[in-house]
Amino acid sequence: MKPKLYLETTIVSYLAARPSRDLIVAANQQITQDWWQMRRASFDLFVSEAIVKEAGSGDESAARQRLEEIEGIPLLTLTVDAAALAEKLVKGLPLPERAVTDAVHVAIAASNGMDYLLTWNCKHLANAVLRSKIEDACREQGYEPPVICTPQELMEV
Repeated sequence: MKPKLYLETTIVSYLAARPSRDLIVAANQQITQDWWQMRRASFDLFVSEAIVKEAGSGDESAARQRLEEIEGIPLLTLTVDAAALAEKLVKGLPLPERAVTDAVHVAIAASNGMDYLLTWNCKHLANAVLRSKIEDACREQGYEPPVICTPQELMEV
């Protein structure tokens, strides 16, 4: 049985984006492409309605490309229990109002038993300072938290 992996929007965005001139972003885009080509088959991938909404916003052409990247990937929904966990995360971390969707991603992943949440959002998700708080909030609600990581961390040797 393959590990279950929740794809957060930054992954989809990096897959569909034109190469950046910013060296760090360009490197992260390349790592994402490499992970997508070499490692994604090792996981059962999932997205959520929140991902579809985020991926479908903005420039019409870019949105279409992002949505094509996730076409056919099973869709998870925001349940009442997941919404309660998201609220706990927003209040307990605390996260700024603009990061509410980040809490929703964690809540959906945790409530659906995901092993990993893959992201490049290192401010609110793949953040060593917040990790224990996120994990504690998930466990207090009765969920085992997913490992929140970047594609670079899931590239096996």
